[in-house]
Amino acid sequence: MISRPARLRREHFSLAIEQEETAFIPFEDIAVIVLNHRQINLTHPVLSACAEYGIGLYATGDNHQPNGIFLPFLSHSRTTRLMRKQLDVSKPLAKQAWANIVRRKIENQAACLRLAARQGADRLSSYANRVRSGDVDNIEGQAAAFYFAQLFGPGFYRAEERWINAALDYGYAVLRGAIARGLVAHGLHPPLGIFHASEQNAFNLADDLIEPFRPVVDLHVAKNPPSTEGDLSPKDKADLVALLNVDLAMPQGKMSVMSAIEYAVESLGRLFEQEDSHLELPSLIGLRTHTLDY
Repeated sequence: MISRPARLRREHFSLAIEQEETAFIPFEDIAVIVLNHRQINLTHPVLSACAEYGIGLYATGDNHQPNGIFLPFLSHSRTTRLMRKQLDVSKPLAKQAWANIVRRKIENQAACLRLAARQGADRLSSYANRVRSGDVDNIEGQAAAFYFAQLFGPGFYRAEERWINAALDYGYAVLRGAIARGLVAHGLHPPLGIFHASEQNAFNLADDLIEPFRPVVDLHVAKNPPSTEGDLSPKDKADLVALLNVDLAMPQGKMSVMSAIEYAVESLGRLFEQEDSHLELPSLIGLRTHTLDY
């Protein structure tokens, strides 16, 4: 996360960040870079290194929200075959997979309410149990309307211009880009979704897979409200990016959001290649930063 004027260049196998002093970070240790200042210059070798090492490079707009991401180009050896598989996925299989995604999203929303000491978790759990193939009854929408009112208050609306919504949008954008990065790395095409299908959306598949990850951002925002309304501070943004390192529960055990994305994307690949609608999706367990045990 770079929020001050800087020049970025490649120094052998490291990213050199030139400011008052120069910092060196090995490219192999970087998953994402967020450029959050208008006076940041970078060289072509930096872009090339981001593609080479599979790094997601985010740009931000006038409102300091992520508005673009640089992704590696066709880095997977089976890209064309996987594209055909995505295009040919059967509707029943896609509907089953979408129901699994929606069900886990609502379960994580219920966990978020519990972890944030809010009421209504049991009602959300009942919503999750009612999700059918394709979510034909739009249980997702019903759950969302109830969930956000419980989490942020009955007068809360997602369309309002306020700190909470800015923080949610920023956190979701970071997650979306990280998921898009994982999809490309595994040879999947982000525009070809299983539920989202807008012709104007280059990240339909990322918008499918992001759903059960969203409550990580929701919980952080609910637990860290600002003292006063206003724009997101540099610390706010850095904290939202750092959510990529928070622990989630996966079938393989506890792991960071970034690692959970990798496993979820791999299971999505099996959906298309092996017609397996059972996706490996995360469960929200809190906001503890992932640590390695040696």
